[in-house]
Amino acid sequence: MAIARQVLCLSAFLSLVHGRSELLRYSVAEEGESGSVVANVAEDAGLAPAQLSARRARLASEDGRQHFRLERGTGRLVVAERLDREELCGQADVCTLPFELVLVNPLQFFRVEVTVQDINDHAPVFPEEQVTFKIPERNDPGSRFPLVGAQDLDIGSNSIQAYSISPENVYFNVSFGIRSNGDKYVELVLEKPLDREEQSEMGFRLIAIDGGSPPMSGTTQIHVIVLDVNDNAPVFTQDRYVGKVLENAPEGSVVLRVVATDLDVGPNGNVSYRFSQAVSQSDSAFVIDHVSGEIKLSKPVDFEAAERYELSVQATDGGGLSAICKVLVEVVDVNDNAPEVVVSTFSTPLPENALPGTVVAIFNVKDRDAGVNGKISCALEDQLSFSLRQAYKNYYELVTVSALDREETARYILSVTAADAGSPPLTSTQTFTVDISDVNDNAPVFSQTLYTMYVRENNVPTVLVGTVTAADADTGSNAKVTYSLVLVNPTEQPPCSCISVNSENGDVFVSRPLDYEQVKQIEVLVSASDAGSPALSSNVTVRLVVVDENDNAPLVLYPSQDSSPPSSELVPMSSEAGYLVTKVVAVDADSGQNSWLSYHLLRATDPGLFVVSAQSGEVRLRRPVTERDTVKQKLVVLVRDNGQPPLSATASLSVLLLSDFSDVRLPHSSLATEDDGDSLTMYLIISLVFISLLFLTSMAAFVARKVCMRREIKGGHVLYGADTLQGGLADAAAAGTLPHPYCYEISLTTGSGNSEFKFLKPILPSLPPQHCITGGGPDDEQDFTCGPITLEDVAPAHPGMLSAEQFNSLSFK
Repeated sequence: MAIARQVLCLSAFLSLVHGRSELLRYSVAEEGESGSVVANVAEDAGLAPAQLSARRARLASEDGRQHFRLERGTGRLVVAERLDREELCGQADVCTLPFELVLVNPLQFFRVEVTVQDINDHAPVFPEEQVTFKIPERNDPGSRFPLVGAQDLDIGSNSIQAYSISPENVYFNVSFGIRSNGDKYVELVLEKPLDREEQSEMGFRLIAIDGGSPPMSGTTQIHVIVLDVNDNAPVFTQDRYVGKVLENAPEGSVVLRVVATDLDVGPNGNVSYRFSQAVSQSDSAFVIDHVSGEIKLSKPVDFEAAERYELSVQATDGGGLSAICKVLVEVVDVNDNAPEVVVSTFSTPLPENALPGTVVAIFNVKDRDAGVNGKISCALEDQLSFSLRQAYKNYYELVTVSALDREETARYILSVTAADAGSPPLTSTQTFTVDISDVNDNAPVFSQTLYTMYVRENNVPTVLVGTVTAADADTGSNAKVTYSLVLVNPTEQPPCSCISVNSENGDVFVSRPLDYEQVKQIEVLVSASDAGSPALSSNVTVRLVVVDENDNAPLVLYPSQDSSPPSSELVPMSSEAGYLVTKVVAVDADSGQNSWLSYHLLRATDPGLFVVSAQSGEVRLRRPVTERDTVKQKLVVLVRDNGQPPLSATASLSVLLLSDFSDVRLPHSSLATEDDGDSLTMYLIISLVFISLLFLTSMAAFVARKVCMRREIKGGHVLYGADTLQGGLADAAAAGTLPHPYCYEISLTTGSGNSEFKFLKPILPSLPPQHCITGGGPDDEQDFTCGPITLEDVAPAHPGMLSAEQFNSLSFK
């Protein structure tokens, strides 16, 4: 059904084109001045003058010459240049100049023919200014002597109408007429016999008169020489000779041969040949052999310039008698002219969104050859996006047949080949270079689907970390790409203010220092937009990875370094080599190898007694404890990370070597003295004198005090002071948490309120508050212990003796 509709539409269009291709005929006199009005062609074509400009009306002729001009404003057809009918059409009876009136939008043609009318603008011209006749005497009256008639380039009534002789001559008259074959003739007719003895020579003028108004004339001088008897004139074998010659025949080629015979003998019978031709016709293309009568080419002939030549050949014998014949030479066309392509309209550049069927160019083809040699066909070389469509006669349209894509093909070079039907055929090629203009139909495309960039923490502000790159297949402003940060969702917070992107080149900067311990990775969305209208854009994810640096020193969690003096670890004297004293626990806020920690024994009271595990931080005995070892051991453990450069921290701890729990009663003053010994070295000499004076007094008071304290303990079975601690201790014994046979005394000297004695604290969350038993001892000393830990819970198998692991798990305060 759709095909049927298309056929009907095409038929209607062709009918419309042929229906509108009307023939408009006009006539104009030759020699008219340029600008002379021929007719109002717009009115005759049924068009308003305004339509001529709107539809880009123009005149087109097959030979490309513009003899007329169209005034678009008035619709009048005027003469563009002086018209010479004889130059345009020669001796043709009708001189018609055909051309087309072409309307481009929409395409419409009107065929126009203008007939150029002849005027009497040429006088008759004889080929020779003087013609000599040698006429034998005794010729009978009525003898005729042929003349070469005058030539008048005008036609019809403006051509030659009569001949006359002046002055009046009694011997001759002129006869003028047309033979049965259509040839015109002019002859002198002898009215009365000549008498050489009476008059041997005579002269008169032969006048040719045309029929113009006013009439024009031409003359030639007739000179008659009366000869002695030569009564036979040459006679041609044919009245008319017809020959054919190829237009590509070489110079010197024989066209034909004329033959004339004379019955006389001797000089009167010798015939010679020559051309006798009007001056208006060109005989330069031919030469004749005066003896043989062969007509040859003197130069190549061109069918397109002249299709035939008409020659007059005169044969004259030795006695002066002559005869004239006509020679018609026809030029045979040869396919020596390639077709011509004349471009009327060409539109470039073409937008890439042009619809199929868009007209790109209109052109016509022509060939100066005739017949099959002038029959032309056009073809477009292999091309999928364009095709040729014949609009009218030899007019063609170059149109698009499919969608265009500038990014795929920005320029089309189309070759239209016009070929004639000659053998061999001749061709010509017209090249159309069609540029495709850009339309913004391509969004920018990033070179990567995901950009991962790296920046070291503690970076300097506005550091360049990378570049995003997007390319746009369009051109010009449609390909200018700008970059910006965008939100993934309109409702979310703006992207991280620490990242910025250069809108021109896509450089990504980090505007402020970053801390790996706070943020390890940031993802933002970068948009690339072109400058087209409307603008197109695309997005890409940029992942910024913060690279850790060794900017955090290790932090010692255990033992706590905040207390002063540091806590003491208790080690039984019976401990063997490998005994776990404590474990140094440290952490590093960095990551990777920057957080790999190693532990080293930096200083020790006895370096050979302890060893520290480099990986775990465990402090163990290198060898068994001996009696010779110092009870108070001070250790400094170095904790170092694996960064470059490495950072470190130190952990200070004290170790007490004990043989029994009673050894815990070490004077705090001596501990403090040992702990601070290193720092008081400078003051030792100064204080030595005062210590010596007070030593005896202090020792006496100390011994007396200790004796009193021991008596009170033995009498009341309490820690210190029966009046303050007995009730609490009795309750504890009743509860079974601390049996009577195993009481432990923890004695702190004066100033113990600011001191601390600790067993190893496990690395556990803080324990809930516990009830403690306190009591006041001598000299207001504060003695305390906390529950609910009992000796049965610590060492049920051997009351009063703790293992190393159980001992290190206790904490007394």
